[in-house]
Amino acid sequence: MTTFDLIAIGRVGVDLYPEQSGVTLAEVRTFAKFLGGSPANVAVACARYGHSAALITRVGDDGFGTYLRAALEGFGVDSRYVGTDANLRTPLVFCELHPPDHFPLLFYREPKGPDMNLVLGELDLEAIQSARIFWTTGTGLSDEPSRTATLGALDARGRSGITIHDLDYRAAFWKDPTQAGVWQRKALDRVTIAIGNLQECSVAVGEGTPDEMARRILDHGVEVAVVKMGPEGVTAFTNEIQVTGSPVQVEVVNGLGAGDAFGGAVCHGLLERWNWGEIIPFANAAGAYVAGQLACADAMPTEAQVRGLLK
Repeated sequence: MTTFDLIAIGRVGVDLYPEQSGVTLAEVRTFAKFLGGSPANVAVACARYGHSAALITRVGDDGFGTYLRAALEGFGVDSRYVGTDANLRTPLVFCELHPPDHFPLLFYREPKGPDMNLVLGELDLEAIQSARIFWTTGTGLSDEPSRTATLGALDARGRSGITIHDLDYRAAFWKDPTQAGVWQRKALDRVTIAIGNLQECSVAVGEGTPDEMARRILDHGVEVAVVKMGPEGVTAFTNEIQVTGSPVQVEVVNGLGAGDAFGGAVCHGLLERWNWGEIIPFANAAGAYVAGQLACADAMPTEAQVRGLLK
């Protein structure tokens, strides 16, 4: 059996990003096609640093699904757990570019994305248990049977090794957004590290200051709560310490992949056994690097590129 450095589970899709910035979708003339989806981007980022990574997901039985499978393999992500749904189409995602901080998304996932049809009984639980890092997302909890599959995989994992939950909240994915916090908290009960921005943390554990929300996350038995605060930087909390990092300034092109680059860099630092004082500034720089590019997965940096930006 292959033991992976990282196994991520959740959504994948085709990102269609405009090649004209500062205009609405109605005014865009041309789009560039990229692999997308938060856990897919994290897996790509991890592979870019030289780690073995796999993605558990599903695509449609169409040309876009074929493209995504090939793209993952091209980035060095193992695709053995990428299934094909016979009925649902591969998701598409369009965005508008209004730097530095406005990038509205339009999801084509009707009636739902194939990744929402992941089934617990079809998962390789032994591989999930043995992976050095297991990465889950909040959007994976937004519909069934993916919700049961995600929580069941976490139960099988049993908080062994490094188990990370990305709070990753997209209101459009939830039939009843008021239920998002309920299921996010069930995931927090099963993981060792949680990562989210201010909105995602407030959905999961209620509004408050970053310190207050982090403490509520830690109360679920989480060992490290990472709160991303936008222009105010990032703070990692444990029950003993707090590590804060300032953002790295770049000219923003597309901010949508920055959080995934941050997550992939966190995984890299953990796999390399860095402390959080080393991980946070590195991950901030990785996120800034990708924010300065149009693409997400295609733009994931090497360690040398991140170090160059830090200098």
